[in-house]
Amino acid sequence: MSAYRSSSWPLAWMWAGLIVYASLHPFSPWQWPVQPPGQDWRDLLWLPMSRYTRFDFWSNYLAYQPLGLLLGLAWLRGGGVPPWRAGLQATLVGTGLSLAMEWTQYLLPLRVPSRMDWALNSAGALTGAVLALVLQRLGLLTHWQRLRDGIFVPHGTLGLMLLLSWPIGLLFPTLVPLSPGQGLVRLATLLDGWLADTPFAGWVPLPAPGSTLAPGIEALVTALGLLAPCLVSFVMLRRIRHRLVTLAGACGLGISTTALSTVLNFGPDHAMSWLAPPVIPGVLMGMILGFALAFMHRRVVATIGLVLLTSLIALVNQTSADPYFTLSLKAWEQGRFIRFHGLAQWIGWVWPLAALIFLMIQVITPPRPRAPGSPAGGNPDGLTPTIPP
Repeated sequence: MSAYRSSSWPLAWMWAGLIVYASLHPFSPWQWPVQPPGQDWRDLLWLPMSRYTRFDFWSNYLAYQPLGLLLGLAWLRGGGVPPWRAGLQATLVGTGLSLAMEWTQYLLPLRVPSRMDWALNSAGALTGAVLALVLQRLGLLTHWQRLRDGIFVPHGTLGLMLLLSWPIGLLFPTLVPLSPGQGLVRLATLLDGWLADTPFAGWVPLPAPGSTLAPGIEALVTALGLLAPCLVSFVMLRRIRHRLVTLAGACGLGISTTALSTVLNFGPDHAMSWLAPPVIPGVLMGMILGFALAFMHRRVVATIGLVLLTSLIALVNQTSADPYFTLSLKAWEQGRFIRFHGLAQWIGWVWPLAALIFLMIQVITPPRPRAPGSPAGGNPDGLTPTIPP
């Protein structure tokens, strides 16, 4: 297979970083493991067995499948190694990363290293690597490359990373539905704590306890939260029809992910309890604005997106969590959610800022020269299917 400039490498690095974060969260307290009398330190290398649930089984197995798949695709699309070696390398990297994480968990009393975790993680990496080989054998990688060239403009990998991580950020409960991005409030709260015993105490502006948005503003924030992934995808897609499909997909994915988050937090009976009166008008407003933006030139979309995302970040960070909401988050900080709490929370905090940077790059990057022989006017969405690679 000829070499391609694949997005699999940065996506694999991103997924490996997410695995490290989820494996070592909450990153404290660090302490050297206490060994029983007579036990040699080398005995720690052979991981212990631990009690297992069905959730533990599937979460450990599925977590490493994307890593094995992405690494396998990266080596296959690079064209420098035979397929069998690409699959072997992907499996060994996943196995090695899992073993390193299990050994490191000895230093974290809140985490439990397990031989079964390592075996399931390795099996997941092997499954992902085999899937990459199957896709290559069936010719689907070449088909995907042609499909990607026809659907997307050259945009780098950050856009794909943003689109793939957006639903993960929504899994952590948000103050306003579909609207993550309270990272600035968290940063300001942390800074205010550092300055508590200094002459600068109280200088950091923070939302008043229990402050909420007016219903109309909350509907606007919901609309902006729904538009956020659409803005990213619209500057990547070549054709209007693909943008409209993405708009509908973002709406469906956002609603289903928020419902899943509510189910995990409160139980199946409350799956749609987050649908407060301002939410439905906000979703409709987002769909209408997204429909209008779908017909605009990608650089115009990126420029408008800078304003909309800045407004989203500013408005979301003007609210504070009420005591009931804070109490409900304790379920995410304990038990099975400890694997995903910090990961989903951080993605939700930084996602709008990363999307803002992505759109800024699209605005300041000079337009690519028109391909020889292409029409002067181009398509109405400003994205001709003959953009040079």
